[in-house]
Amino acid sequence: MDVTTLLLLLLVGAIATFFAGDKLASKVALVFSLGALGLSLYLLNLLNQGTNIGFTGSWIANPKVALAFKADGLSMAMVLLTTALTPLIIFSSFGNSFTNAKNFYALVLFMSFAMTGTFLAADGLLYYIFWELALIPIYFIALIWGNGDAEERKKAVVKFFIYTLGGSLFMLIAFAYLYSKAGSFLLEDLYKLDLKANEECWIFLAFFLAYAIKIPIIPFHTWQAKVYQKAPTVGTMLLSGIMLKMGLYSVIRWQLPIAPSAAKTYMPVLIGLSIAGVIYGSIVALRQKDLKKLLAYSSLAHVGLIAAGCYTLTLDGLSGAVSQMIAHGFVIVGLFFAAEVIFRRYETRTIADLGGIRSQTPKFTSMFMILVLASVALPGTFNFVGEFTVLYSLSQVNIWFAVLGGTTIILGAYYMLKMFQDVMLGETNSKVFADVTTNEAITFVVIIAFLLFFGLYPKPIVDLVTPSLNEILEVINK
Repeated sequence: MDVTTLLLLLLVGAIATFFAGDKLASKVALVFSLGALGLSLYLLNLLNQGTNIGFTGSWIANPKVALAFKADGLSMAMVLLTTALTPLIIFSSFGNSFTNAKNFYALVLFMSFAMTGTFLAADGLLYYIFWELALIPIYFIALIWGNGDAEERKKAVVKFFIYTLGGSLFMLIAFAYLYSKAGSFLLEDLYKLDLKANEECWIFLAFFLAYAIKIPIIPFHTWQAKVYQKAPTVGTMLLSGIMLKMGLYSVIRWQLPIAPSAAKTYMPVLIGLSIAGVIYGSIVALRQKDLKKLLAYSSLAHVGLIAAGCYTLTLDGLSGAVSQMIAHGFVIVGLFFAAEVIFRRYETRTIADLGGIRSQTPKFTSMFMILVLASVALPGTFNFVGEFTVLYSLSQVNIWFAVLGGTTIILGAYYMLKMFQDVMLGETNSKVFADVTTNEAITFVVIIAFLLFFGLYPKPIVDLVTPSLNEILEVINK
């Protein structure tokens, strides 16, 4: 058995969900997503036993394109993030009703299929195809089932689509040039290329445009907050929890090893841009009046720190970045779900209209508070492991990078705790806030349990990704 089985399961799941009809669509999607999670864990077990679960087969003769999937610790960590969050996101949506539910949930599973393919692909053109396929379902999810004024929503989603597609075209041009040099799109062949300094520079910048928009890194972030706000919560979770990790993962897997000299040359600039995103995202988050927009800018700040860790070109930086990718995926999904739970009861995300919820719902208050503390990297949560390791790696490059990057903890604690105070505390709200349902409680408990378990025992994830990261660093430092 290999990883193509997982891809087929997700694709069949998307088709089955579409034909299941609106009433059964959510349940069918949940069953297939849980099946994909179970299969991912089984494949991980095979990988740990030394079995090759990757796959390479011929596909197109001219140009030479292979159906190549690389399954190592790094890619499997991202696959597990995708297959673990997908059923959680689907399950969390059971409190909502969607028109044309079969289309909605089929798109969610198809997006999961495309993102999984992106993390596994080891052929440049195949990787590019999966990269673009992931864009199509989120475009329709945000456009058709999004929030607010239809015209504003359309404008935000179209801007996101054009930005992302435009950046990706530069990456495609880079792959075409690399193919002309290597005669192959295979990842291992691209790693072996000996490019000249100016060639590396242009290849690096082409990849950077695609990844900086997807992550996003400032000044390529302008699409993010509006799309996060206008998309339905399921779409926002998919974007923030998984899709932006495609860009961060690709920096480690594709950009750095293919153009290592350029990465070393531009390291200070890239880390500086990433840290600027940390500070900018935190300051703008302080001024937000909409709960989803505040969380969007919070996410921008956190992924800026992850990107900085990637560009340190150290094992600690890469390891901390991967840990933080996974931790951020779970905590941001939890926070956006908390915002959705509030919206289901009060039908508003305006922070000024909230407050006084704590006295009505102690269970929800406690779970929301744990997620807020995890977001600000409280020791004992998985976010602390990732952020501490990244900050340590930044201190190895330049102590000032670590000092400036550390502002994410200080500013993050301020705006997140202030948000919690404004939303949850104060005098009892005149509107009734029903306590969390069983489905909502299960979603929160699973997320919190994951963050606390790996916060206290991160070794399994660190051990899983370290061999892959060492191999990539060998290529970078050859």
